[in-house]
Order: sequence, then structure tokens, then C-alpha cells
Amino acid sequence: MPNRFLAAVLVSAVLGAPAFAQDRRVPSSPTELRLSYAPIVQRAQPAVVNVYAAKMVQNRNPLLDDPIFRRFFGVPGNQQPEQMQRSLGSGVMVDPSGLVVTNNHVIEGADQVKISLADKREFEADVVLKDSRTDLAVLRVKDGREKFATLDFANSDELVVGDIVLAIGNPFGVGQTVTHGIVSALARTQVGITDYQFFIQTDAAINPGNSGGALVDMTGKLAGIKTAIFSRSGGSQGIGFAIPVNMVRVVSASAKGGGSAVKRPWLGAKLQAVTPE
Repeated sequence: MPNRFLAAVLVSAVLGAPAFAQDRRVPSSPTELRLSYAPIVQRAQPAVVNVYAAKMVQNRNPLLDDPIFRRFFGVPGNQQPEQMQRSLGSGVMVDPSGLVVTNNHVIEGADQVKISLADKREFEADVVLKDSRTDLAVLRVKDGREKFATLDFANSDELVVGDIVLAIGNPFGVGQTVTHGIVSALARTQVGITDYQFFIQTDAAINPGNSGGALVDMTGKLAGIKTAIFSRSGGSQGIGFAIPVNMVRVVSASAKGGGSAVKRPWLGAKLQAVTPE
């Protein structure tokens, strides 16, 4: 009887064992050893664009404030030389008609905005909506007469620390680049770019030029828009931040509805950190 009971317990334990425990075995072929994010990248990459913004700025020289200097060199009274200033970032196509979400700081003050697709085609774009509070902006491709590849939205509230994510963008202007990492923290505050305080933190490499690019989950859906890094050198040190896609959803919906600004409800209360005192 004891032996029969013990056998029943062992059978029950084996049948009730977790699936991952039963699946542990030696790989039977080289194919089973091949792990790749390529299918996810191939799905997401066409929807990630490069964003080029340009604006004219006055190249102010303090010597030109001296009227004698201006008269000697024949410079008119109030004329200051102008210089074209360019910035580079990334963006994500969120609507087939040509709606692109990027960071507000990428296109802030720009006189001209262009986007470049993964296949190198370039299009001029108009700024439809800017929201400095979330550091998000929405662009629309001018004269868009085709259906563009887009990324579906994930539910960023379902992210947990440890989830694998891919970062796609154009760091340093070298061209579209993919890096991978994990969600290393959630609900990060005091990032220093906006007063929106619910950032996704990731160790996926994010560098200058990645701003506005996609943070993609393992289903190939958009989990967030990259917006900032914590760095003492200016390059990636393993702490980057992304705006959760659920906030991106609100901003893009405002743009699709024809709005030029995001309307928010007001609580009528001011929040502050709770200290031990």
C-alpha cells in the first residue's frame, strides 16, 4: 500500500509539473539553438522613421554690437548673420495616412521638417500637434498618397520589470539601428525633460538621435517612445527612458481628431513627495 501510494504521488508530481520543467532537454538540431529577434525587427522596422528638423538662427557676434566695428566692416545697423541649425531624431508611423509621433524637443522651433523611411525615401512633413508637457509631437506627411507601414500599440500598463524590449532609431545619424535590453524599472519620475512622471526605464542602448524612436515589445508592438537618457558622458550608460505608449495613444488620438493641443482635466490639487517628517 505505501509503495502504491508513493507511485501515485510521483505520477501526480510529474503530470502536474510546470511546462517549462518538462521542456528542459538537449537541443536536437542547430535550428533549435538559433535565437533571433529578426522576425520582430522585420515587422517593426518599416514603421520607424528618421526625423530631420532645421531652423534659421542668428549667429550673434558680440563685436557686431559695436557701431564703429559695424561701420568699419560695412555691416548694416541691425543685421545679424543667420545660420541653418539642424537636429536629428527618430519617429514612429502610427497611422497609414502618414501620421508620425516623435519627441517635441526634436522638432521644437523648426522651420522645416522632413522624415526618411527605412527604404531611404524622404518626405516633407507638417507639425500637427506639439505637447511640451509629455515631450511628444505629431507630424503628418505632406501630400501622402500611399499607405505607410505602422506599428500597433501595446498596453504599457501590462509591462513588468524584466520584459525584453527592442529600441529602434537613428543614433548619431549612422542609420537605423536596433538594440535590445529589458524593462529595468517602471514609473520612473524626475527624469528632467517633462513634468510627466511615469517613464519606462530600460537598459537597451539609447543614444543621441534615438529620441522619438520606438521601444518595441516581443509581440512587435509599440510599448513606448524613447525620450531621454541618464548619462555623464552623453552616450548610453544603460539607463534610458521612454514615454509609455498609453500616453502616446492619447496624444495621437488628439491629432487624429483634428486637435492642435492635448486637452487635460484638472484635479484642482497640488501633489508633493511624502517625506519621513
